[in-house]
Amino acid sequence: MGTAKMADRAAGAETLAVRVEAADLPAPGIRAFRLVDAEGGLLPGFAPGAHVQVRIPPGPGRGDTERWRSYSLMNLDPASNPDGGPVREYRIAVRREADGHGGSRYMHDELRVGDALTLRPPTNHFPLEAPPEVLLIAGGIGVTPIASMAAALVAQHRPFRLHYAGRSRMLLAFVDELRALAGERLHLHADDEPDTRLSVDALLAAATPGQPIYVCGPAGMIDAVLTTAERLGWPRAALHYELFSEAAPLVGDQPFEVELKSSGRVLQVPADRSVLDVLIDAGADTLYDCRSGFCGLCSTAVVSGEIDHRDTYLSQAEQAGGKVMQVCVSRCKSGRLVLDL
Repeated sequence: MGTAKMADRAAGAETLAVRVEAADLPAPGIRAFRLVDAEGGLLPGFAPGAHVQVRIPPGPGRGDTERWRSYSLMNLDPASNPDGGPVREYRIAVRREADGHGGSRYMHDELRVGDALTLRPPTNHFPLEAPPEVLLIAGGIGVTPIASMAAALVAQHRPFRLHYAGRSRMLLAFVDELRALAGERLHLHADDEPDTRLSVDALLAAATPGQPIYVCGPAGMIDAVLTTAERLGWPRAALHYELFSEAAPLVGDQPFEVELKSSGRVLQVPADRSVLDVLIDAGADTLYDCRSGFCGLCSTAVVSGEIDHRDTYLSQAEQAGGKVMQVCVSRCKSGRLVLDL
């Protein structure tokens, strides 16, 4: 999703060979792709909320090793029923991140129609499982998994409302397709339009406490939705979210060391890099997916050291226990962490 995801147990990992059939620019800063099987066959089906990982090759600005970046699969056709079997194509959309790790720049600046890509098959940490009525909330490029949910709900004749927000109306992608799909159930919000700007407080105050909420977008919007919903009485089980960006370094972050218990090897973690990135570069066998601290795949046991928890996956009790961390986002307060790796 712009965002980066899952893990390289690299040897023998199952992959899909695809070809870029088409690419366009549905909104400024967003490039959308249609991907088809390289041999002309069908691709594995997927359920709403699923994503694929795209192999990003080494190159200038991307480092000397391959990376994998995850992008949500988008479906805007209720008749396609993607979770019912194989599909002819995948649709993804990528927001260009000038300050990212180079994956989005590769997808925007180097990838051309006809080029080959390697994918890992669809994975879903954001499944649509709730009963009606569903409240869908999307911010920016976070609309891609939400659009698939809307298509599924239309196909199932289930009631829903879709609120789609961005900094301005011109930055909202796929609006015509979404309007054709959702009709009056689609509500657009632009930060620069006082009459349409999204008010999370007003939106949830008018909703039914406890109704299922699915939200995807920037961290600030997700935090506002979760905090407001819990304050208004929503049970946590009714709140479903996916963060659509990698966690960024914070002002004041300091370098520290990570020691691998099995070998005694000590790795240096710079202020502007994550523990996960350093572990990957060192060849450690580390699972990961979201790179944003919400999916739990990179949970790593900690032998010693004080953890600076920055995830949303662990409970408060687990964080206070200091025995496990999410290495994609969390850091160290004590100078060195010893990991059970």
